[in-house]
Amino acid sequence: MKHVIVGAGPAGVVAAETLRRAAPDDEVVLIGEENEPPYSRMAIPYFLIDRIGEDGTYLRKTDGHYDALGIKHIRARAEKLSPDDHVLSLDNGETVSYDRLLIATGSHPVKPPIPGLDLPAVHHCWTLEDARSIHRLARPGSHVVLMGAGFIGCIILEALALRDVQLTVVEAEPRMVPRMMDETAGGMLTRWCESKGVTVRTGTRVSAVEPHADADDTLTVDLDNGDTIHAHLVVVATGVAPNVGFLEGTGIEIDQGILVDDMLRTTVDDIYAAGDVAQGPDFSIEGRSVHAIQPTATDHGRVAALNMAGRESRYNGSLSMNTLDTLGLVTASFGAWQGVEGGETASQVDEAGYRYMRLEFKDDHLVGAICAGRTDHIGVLRGLIQSEIALGPWKERLKNDPSLIAEAYIDCTQG
Repeated sequence: MKHVIVGAGPAGVVAAETLRRAAPDDEVVLIGEENEPPYSRMAIPYFLIDRIGEDGTYLRKTDGHYDALGIKHIRARAEKLSPDDHVLSLDNGETVSYDRLLIATGSHPVKPPIPGLDLPAVHHCWTLEDARSIHRLARPGSHVVLMGAGFIGCIILEALALRDVQLTVVEAEPRMVPRMMDETAGGMLTRWCESKGVTVRTGTRVSAVEPHADADDTLTVDLDNGDTIHAHLVVVATGVAPNVGFLEGTGIEIDQGILVDDMLRTTVDDIYAAGDVAQGPDFSIEGRSVHAIQPTATDHGRVAALNMAGRESRYNGSLSMNTLDTLGLVTASFGAWQGVEGGETASQVDEAGYRYMRLEFKDDHLVGAICAGRTDHIGVLRGLIQSEIALGPWKERLKNDPSLIAEAYIDCTQG
């Protein structure tokens, strides 16, 4: 049996290693399009602040790791898939046959249609090559504009701020991290960043980027409110889209990502999908979602590989879960943090102390939560939501005082 994995990120690497253990005599091929060892994008911010070197981003640190496991690693990009023939065509002219295929191609950054985003000092922060350019340009004291304050944008924000640049964040939505936080938490995060010397402009869009007339190394960033900002570097973090272009005409069903079932199978025989490219079972809803976080990617990779090897394994669904540490303020959201129809909400806020807790209930269960400045409750919130523990009398107590969440968890699980 020949297993081919397209995508050498966390999902692909875990899948390759799982296949090697589950099917030791089978052929395993791992294809990654970047001319780098397989690495974690989540480690790039640590490289930007010089906490690790480039090799610190690598998913496996041992030289010859993949060769030692008998995993063939090819550096090329998938260009066309022919499911009827079980053949994958690559951009280097090669074709690779397979018995079972895993698509773990992840996503790519979206470049909005704004003039000037192709200038040399404008970069995404997505690849190691991007990170090298940002590391070179984001010198202490330089002026940097960050477009986007979503989840990825806020991770980049911290790395840039810690490089001692003069940072301005421009976010089109009315608050920071709008897909992770409500108005209270988003506003709290904005004030926190501003207290750390970061300028935050929400509800504002970049309309154009152009070379500054009086300086070769400076850009002029035009905003839709008529203001302009001078910058040595513009970093674009305005969203991502799945890497599915090579699947055109294959019959693989795609919505927000590649639709997969609870065995990570696509709608085409012998083809599976995992990680950021996959739209899989969602724990919080009766449906499927793309959860672009590394824990989901590694879980996907393991389950898909077991099924490819003929060892039936079911995926119970990923929990929508995002945690940020932004210049010392930890924020997190879990599950149905926006609430559910017919549900109930409880919240507690300390604006001056940058502490916030919001709980979402459905019947007798906790189904979602937001917290800020409450690192002690992150594991408890996830545990209560994912285990679907009945709260009993604790529901009313938590509605009156959400800070009792740890006591509720202990009593409901051990009492």
